[in-house]
Amino acid sequence: MLNWFRALLPREDKFFDLFAEHSRIVVSGAEVMQKLLAGGEDVDRYCREIIELEDQADAIADKVLTAVHKSFITPFDRGDIKDLIQSMDDAIDMMRKTVKTVTLFEQRSFDPKMQQMGALIVEAARLNAEAIPMLAKVGTHAARLQALVEKVTGIEGRADDLHEQGLKDLFVRHGKTDPMAYMIGSEIYGELEKVVDRFEDVANEISGIVIENV
Repeated sequence: MLNWFRALLPREDKFFDLFAEHSRIVVSGAEVMQKLLAGGEDVDRYCREIIELEDQADAIADKVLTAVHKSFITPFDRGDIKDLIQSMDDAIDMMRKTVKTVTLFEQRSFDPKMQQMGALIVEAARLNAEAIPMLAKVGTHAARLQALVEKVTGIEGRADDLHEQGLKDLFVRHGKTDPMAYMIGSEIYGELEKVVDRFEDVANEISGIVIENV
């Protein structure tokens, strides 16, 4: 009954514009993260870019939360809107935490499996960014949305495998001879895995919205 009543009222489409803008920033952050993980002299610049993008994303998330409180009617449940934008923001927040570790320990080179995880981060970000605009017509796009969610879930599984393999490789190379290198590497692997986990959280929020509104 509530969904039927909501469909008769004027919609606040600004939410979808803000979601789309936020998701574009997150994709940009993921792409910069992938460049960062290539290593080299530009690592510091890429770290700064991610911090700037995270600040932009935070500002948009704040706009969404403000709009939730001010809007008479929302396109779907207010709690779902809050949870969705928070999960989206958590993804780029986790990228910033990764950057903090990279900066703190002055890392300039990264393992191949870290770079592979960077590619998965970009893939997950783009899949979620494809899904977000479809929420404006969730009934029409329900099947495609669920397919995108499943793809992100699959990426998370691949990232888990890379994380595990990467830790094993680190231990073989540094576990007994260079504990500090092992510690730093394992920290970065863990944070990259958490970035992918946050993208899976976004996908799960999208799935929940589909289930509740179709």
